[in-house]
Amino acid sequence: MHGKVLFVDPEKCTGCRNCEMVCSVFHSGVSNPTRSRIRILKWEEVGLYLPMVCQHCETPICTEVCPTKACHKDLENRRVVIDPKKCIGCKTCIMACPFGHPFFDPIDRVTCKCDYCDGNPQCVLFCNPKAVSYIDADLINVERKREAAKRIADFLRPGR
Repeated sequence: MHGKVLFVDPEKCTGCRNCEMVCSVFHSGVSNPTRSRIRILKWEEVGLYLPMVCQHCETPICTEVCPTKACHKDLENRRVVIDPKKCIGCKTCIMACPFGHPFFDPIDRVTCKCDYCDGNPQCVLFCNPKAVSYIDADLINVERKREAAKRIADFLRPGR
């Protein structure tokens, strides 16, 4: 059992950014998308919106490059977490992540990332089109993930 994960279906995302707003309110008490731990990448001209969240990798590169070990793997919960008290804001983990996560909080001047809102992800609760869901990792259809990744890779391919 791998625990629960956020699963994103970009075909359902409307780009409303409710997830960003509720995330920032939950974590920082303000409605400010720059303080959110989920971000919507938008390609308006083709109508593609992609919620970006931490993948909580099995072997996270971000933890290997963090000089203070603020970014580390919580083995009990199988999540990658960042200790804001240890974070020096160097952004090394941001540069190392192949998925464009975590994010730098411009107010607190530390790096932050999705923590599943302590097991009750607000982005899932407030996503009306149900583009983001919180499900058991073992239930994710591997082929569906591959198909979605291929569609995204095809879209992002240069010269398209």
